[in-house]
Amino acid sequence: MAEPLWTSQAIERATGGRLAGPAFAVQGISIDTRSLEPGDLFVALAGERDGHAYVAQALARGAAGVLASRPVEGPAVMVDDTLRALERLGLAARERAVKARRGAVTGSVGKTSVTQAVAAGLALAGSSHASVKSYNNHIGVPLTLARMPAATERAVFEVGMNHAGEIEPLSRMIAPHAVAVTTVGAVHTENFPDGEAGVARAKAEIFAGLQPGGVAVLNADNAWFGLLKAAAEAAGADVVSFGAAAACDAQLLDFALTGDGARVSARLGGEGLAFPIRQTGFHWGMNSLAVLLMLEAMGVGRGAALQALADFAPLEGRGAERSVKIPGGAFVLIDDSYNANPISVAAALRSLGARRPQGRRIVALTDMLELGPDAARRHAEIARDVEASGVDLVFCAGPLMGALWEALPPTRRGGYAGTAVELAPEVVRAVAPGDVVLVKGSKGSEASLVAAALAGVAAAAMGGEAR
Repeated sequence: MAEPLWTSQAIERATGGRLAGPAFAVQGISIDTRSLEPGDLFVALAGERDGHAYVAQALARGAAGVLASRPVEGPAVMVDDTLRALERLGLAARERAVKARRGAVTGSVGKTSVTQAVAAGLALAGSSHASVKSYNNHIGVPLTLARMPAATERAVFEVGMNHAGEIEPLSRMIAPHAVAVTTVGAVHTENFPDGEAGVARAKAEIFAGLQPGGVAVLNADNAWFGLLKAAAEAAGADVVSFGAAAACDAQLLDFALTGDGARVSARLGGEGLAFPIRQTGFHWGMNSLAVLLMLEAMGVGRGAALQALADFAPLEGRGAERSVKIPGGAFVLIDDSYNANPISVAAALRSLGARRPQGRRIVALTDMLELGPDAARRHAEIARDVEASGVDLVFCAGPLMGALWEALPPTRRGGYAGTAVELAPEVVRAVAPGDVVLVKGSKGSEASLVAAALAGVAAAAMGGEAR
């Protein structure tokens, strides 16, 4: 049997808790009974839904033990506060994994995809560990740390924020040896009185926990590069940059679409390099360089890094493509519905504009959220990106996207609705064989419902074929 991730005795030592019931050992950690695996430790977190109400269900599904703050049935370690105990468990996991070189990734756009691409490279280089999904907040980071096995050699963590002051404690918790800031832009600006400047300073909190001699991977093309570079150097970081300029440590020379992805041409450390990736978004030219620099900083060889990029497929809801059969042929669905902001929408439209389909280039957009008082203006400004990309038809949903709808010329207007639910059938009716359809919007504005409708109508008609 595999070495346990934690024994109840080790959990007691790490958290300062006390054992109630028989001793136990766990192979994993869960905070959600829906994804719990047999042998997991179930952490009963308090919140809108109190985890203690789900202990019986967790045990029935095979949980080996429980971390709880009030009496429960079954084997448990009792603590005063389960979230604080999870944090202490994470710190203990960090300290016992003495060989682990840790990386952290943040940024307004692309942090999940870059984190997972880095994770793919780490997996090729030895015993590794990484965040799952978008576990990047005050719960996700300590949970990811607590799940880290003692034998881990390299690990990468995603770090996110909505407000100032959220990243710094997470960075100190991870204590990374290398960090990357993918970019800074107008995301969550409604929570920052000074807009993007406040966002940039909040992202710079990632340097707070950087270990002595650590590496900071930064986007030299971003307007906030100077601020981030100064903050990183003040923290003692060795700054390496990626961008379009020759002075960058990793310089992007070209990004060309191919039949099944793209080919990136770059100069890395003065050496010319060309490599394939499975992504089609233009932003992946820069993302791939950030991945290469992070993997280099974490001691992963160039061959493994390039192999990871060559194999790394777009994540669901973040640019994943499928060829969908309908009567008379098929259309390509690009599902980028997980999130949206002005930076990512512009990049997605540019990528769509580079396509040369037999049919039309169609985009369905739902509201971009948390943009503050400038939200309507920022939505209207997307019309310039639409014009530059040459998109044929635009469908819009939501009150904020109404500003874009008004700014569009009549020739590009596909349809408008108040919600994604109402928009979905309009897009479904419009699509035809040979079209390429991009769906993008913030998670809260439910763009995924439009993507699901497009995939669903295809499945109902003739069946969808994943690409």
